[in-house]
Amino acid sequence: MAENLLTIDNGTQSVRALLFDPLGNLLHIKQIPIEPYFSTAPGLAEQDPEVFWSAVCEACQGLWKLGADRSSIAAVALTTQRATMLNVDQDGTPLRPAISWLDQRRTEGLEPVGGLWGAAFKIIGASGTVAYLQAEAEANWIQTHQPGIWEATHKYLFLSGFLTQRLTGRFVDSVACQVGYVPFDYKNQTWCKSWDWKWQAVPISPDLLPELVPVGEVLGEITSQAAAATGIPEGLPLIAAAADKATEVLGAGCLRPELGCLSYGSSATLNTTHKKYLEIIPLIPPYPAAVPEAYSLEIQIYRGYWMVSWFKKEFGLREQKLADQQGLKPEDLFDDLVHAVPPGSDGLVLQPYWSPGLRFPGPEARGAMIGFSDTHTRAHIYRAILEGLAYALREAAEKSDKRTKIPIQELRVAGGGSQSDAALQLTADIFGLPVSRPHLYETSGLGAAIDAAVGAGLHPDFKTAVAAMTRLGETFLPNPETQEVYDGLYHGVYKKMYSQLQPLYKSMLDE
Repeated sequence: MAENLLTIDNGTQSVRALLFDPLGNLLHIKQIPIEPYFSTAPGLAEQDPEVFWSAVCEACQGLWKLGADRSSIAAVALTTQRATMLNVDQDGTPLRPAISWLDQRRTEGLEPVGGLWGAAFKIIGASGTVAYLQAEAEANWIQTHQPGIWEATHKYLFLSGFLTQRLTGRFVDSVACQVGYVPFDYKNQTWCKSWDWKWQAVPISPDLLPELVPVGEVLGEITSQAAAATGIPEGLPLIAAAADKATEVLGAGCLRPELGCLSYGSSATLNTTHKKYLEIIPLIPPYPAAVPEAYSLEIQIYRGYWMVSWFKKEFGLREQKLADQQGLKPEDLFDDLVHAVPPGSDGLVLQPYWSPGLRFPGPEARGAMIGFSDTHTRAHIYRAILEGLAYALREAAEKSDKRTKIPIQELRVAGGGSQSDAALQLTADIFGLPVSRPHLYETSGLGAAIDAAVGAGLHPDFKTAVAAMTRLGETFLPNPETQEVYDGLYHGVYKKMYSQLQPLYKSMLDE
């Protein structure tokens, strides 16, 4: 009986094909590294869309070589990086490189949203937010700087929509993959009504957008062409899943609002799942969850764990080499750096806003580290980076608790940073909450598999599927003495840093 589930996870740095059974066990995995982007000018981040598709094909074909049984597959699901955009023609052929979510181009000087909407935004003080969204929208940049490309565009797609078309031959996409600057109604989880202000802010003809399919329903079937390229059996259903952060939350088992999911990945995020639509920051919507009719409330520290990667690249060569020589995980040796320094990093405190963002804390924010003395070493810097990220996410959690009135009681941590015991322990100590890692590292792929399992009828509903397919790995409990140290630094130093430094950040932004 076909009861296994194939998921394709197209992340920022790799594409993975994964085969799960209905109990959430990972049977096979094949990972293909990809270059995240190329850049032709400062701030630009693009990629040839064929890089993504070729990696999908290579990953799937590699899975069969590992012995994965194709005849056992009941359904397929796809999850991808968010907010990577493509323009394609009628055949689905890309007209230009994909614009990555890491891209920082902006389109200044656009005509502001007018009429009653414009007046309303002025009254509530939201005109700046709307102007920021307009400037960030990739579609506005293409229409301004490459009008010929826009004129030739048949469909304007997220990466998920592009890969779905390659797999099924249809211009369709999952409702829960619409995370970016398009006229999407996040509350009702469909394209906006014709009168909505977003059509003014990002003027896209509705016929350029794909048909949307709810999570857990069928997007289409694997075509003969896709079967030949990937080895996936022709005719298998492709089930609508969600963008990778949402599937990560689902794969971590965080369906209840009191369960917070921290992602220690390229971007550090805090997510909670709610049935009620709430905007933690006005005009900044919650994203579609990986389950139907639910919302993923998210606060993001843009490029959060990028600083960890930066540190390892610039200062961690010794640990990397020792790990290779001794056959150890590099995380184990970097954890030794953390343990070499007391909680609080001997007064070194870091604010982790490496790249500004509209969501939190504000577009002028910068990174900062204060408290240096001649006693500090690279180990202090490394621990301060981890502590600073946890401080920022604790502040995000407090903002979420206040807005939702449902306090977070437990944390699950996913992403690359979840493999560090030291990072999870200091997170528990800073939050004062139990922190667990899921039983599998591949939580985004597992979340997509849960969507596929419900869509294929292997589980009757999402509650049953989550109970069967997710479970906890190791749990870290806060140490009361360490928690007291962190509480003092958090309230006495960290929470005061931004207000003290904000005027300097603004002056630097003006320059």
